[in-house]
Amino acid sequence: MRVTPRKGLAALVAAIALPLALTPPAHAATGLDDVLSKILVKRVKGTNVKKHLDAFQAIATANGGNRAAGTAGYDASRDYVAKQLRKAGYRVTFQPTDFVEKWVENNPPALDLTAPGSKTWVPNQDFYTFQPSPAGEVTAQVQAVDLRLPPTPTPTSTSGCEAADFAGFVAGRIALVQRGTCSFATKVRNAGRAGAAGLIIFNEGQPGRTEANPLDIGEWRGGAPMVYADFAVGNELAAAAGATVRLKVDSTLTLGKSDNVLAETRHGDPDKVVMVGSHLDGVHEGAGINDNGSGSAAILETALQIAKLPVKHKVRFAWWASEEIGLLGSDQYVERLSAAERDRIRLYLNFDMIGSPNYAIKLYDGDNSDQTGSPAGPPGSDQIEKQFERFYDGRKLGHVGTDFDGRSDYGPFIAAGIPAGGIFTGAEGIKTPAEAALFGGTAGVAYDPCYHAACDDISNVNLTALDVNADAIADSTARFAVNLRSIPQRTATADTFAAKGGTE
Repeated sequence: MRVTPRKGLAALVAAIALPLALTPPAHAATGLDDVLSKILVKRVKGTNVKKHLDAFQAIATANGGNRAAGTAGYDASRDYVAKQLRKAGYRVTFQPTDFVEKWVENNPPALDLTAPGSKTWVPNQDFYTFQPSPAGEVTAQVQAVDLRLPPTPTPTSTSGCEAADFAGFVAGRIALVQRGTCSFATKVRNAGRAGAAGLIIFNEGQPGRTEANPLDIGEWRGGAPMVYADFAVGNELAAAAGATVRLKVDSTLTLGKSDNVLAETRHGDPDKVVMVGSHLDGVHEGAGINDNGSGSAAILETALQIAKLPVKHKVRFAWWASEEIGLLGSDQYVERLSAAERDRIRLYLNFDMIGSPNYAIKLYDGDNSDQTGSPAGPPGSDQIEKQFERFYDGRKLGHVGTDFDGRSDYGPFIAAGIPAGGIFTGAEGIKTPAEAALFGGTAGVAYDPCYHAACDDISNVNLTALDVNADAIADSTARFAVNLRSIPQRTATADTFAAKGGTE
């Protein structure tokens, strides 16, 4: 007999009603979210999550020691995840995403003022090609984009960080953008969307931020030649009314493809999607077991165990490609969504590194309660953070906040106005004495001493952190799968909400 989600949930309630009735009132379940949480947390076992990590390690060992995007190790990781999901009854989708496979600069770039007057700046001294810039040559008028001149220590420049900065930009001109606040990649994408035929990003002008240098930003999708210049170059161009320049980049750009892995529950309202994601790729230097086999293994086990449980809202799981080279998998996924499809995603939960050996339990600061660093996430992000807090508080476990700093796959979702949250146990940052007192471990040492290194192997995981955080993932996934009352209906979109986390 086919069981509908509503009847299935009722059956679940009935199945555990007697045990709950015999439980002391302080621990009694109060709703369907409690019911599903109890079941899923019990089913998601740390030992099974560890088995997936062992599989990722075996894949890396058999494929040159890594699972980086575009390699046989990544493809085997993708296939392993897909096989497990299909066995559990999921329909699995591979979504191809582009990444830069190879970039070569054939000749030095050119940047010449042609009006008013003339001037030639020295390549690889006054300015550099932004790797991986597309090739191109353009002579056009320069148009400044929301510059902060003269520079001041605070606030720093937000030039090019929002689509609104390009209001009034004339397509076909060369955009003159200042460094600061958001990532270079964000500035490049916004310039491309505005129709810039070329892009000059110049250094900010504050102490220590005046001279340009070679940089690989992993972003080519602006579709125009782009260079990075000294502050003096940008300042001069900004002061020259109607400045026209010739900009040339001679390069060869070769793109590769790597697949996102997507699967969603059979049950649940397709107009109310709870999305759970982690990046599947690692870096070339090692097996990528904590970063981010840990998050990938935990959401895989969660997906397997929730597969046959009835849910009210569709739960969509994603294993992202190419995170390590610019959040490319998640960014391209969100970019391809229509406005209606974006609006169906009620929230996004991100799990990137959940088993750091010298761990702290860090929850993304959805409401910016510390009033420092990056701003709050879109409305609803605070409620996601509170849900995780309730889980750890219920187990009498400490937790601290961490900024939406733009370094993981929540970034594209936040930029689209989708509330986000999740868990992070620390990377190359140094554990504080207060955190050591709260979580144990060693103060003055990195949370993950093997971050982006060859030693990020199966020995580089704290199994206690992995186990408890897998339970937290199961708890939050189950609760939001049946209860979204705390998450407000979204009205913001990518055009009206812009995240400013993550500095370059």
